[in-house]
Amino acid sequence: MQAIFPGTFDPLTRGHLDLITRAAKLFSHLVVAANAGQSSVKKPIFSIEERLVLLKTELQGLANVEVLSFSGLLVDFAKARQIKTLVRGFRNSSDCEYESQLMHMNQQLVPDLEVVFLAARPQHSFVRASWIREIAAFGGDVSPFVTPAVAAALNTKIPGA
Repeated sequence: MQAIFPGTFDPLTRGHLDLITRAAKLFSHLVVAANAGQSSVKKPIFSIEERLVLLKTELQGLANVEVLSFSGLLVDFAKARQIKTLVRGFRNSSDCEYESQLMHMNQQLVPDLEVVFLAARPQHSFVRASWIREIAAFGGDVSPFVTPAVAAALNTKIPGA
């Protein structure tokens, strides 16, 4: 069975990696799909090419994981790939509420779409990529939240990170 794990991954966090690793154990093939589209809410600091390189580097040990990018609606990407299962992570009850609403909207668009939710482990339940970017921007230590490769990449984007 195939599934898609979508995200912006800006930056890729240890929480993302934990969820991806866990999802890879549940599915025979997992597509990690980085959103390349422009959003009115999210302004990535890493280009889609940079995010794909980081994802591929960090996930190279997972043989059943494929890293791709998409733009437009996630459900259209899933239909084009003939994948009917999405994996979504959530950190807390407010994430759960948001993800539930998003699931219902996506299922209105594609009724046979299934969504599998994975709860973040406690050590990752408070980590937000936007907060990591802010910590980096002020010269804080991001190493508890990202891998050394991601920390180095952040340092090239945000001197002093």
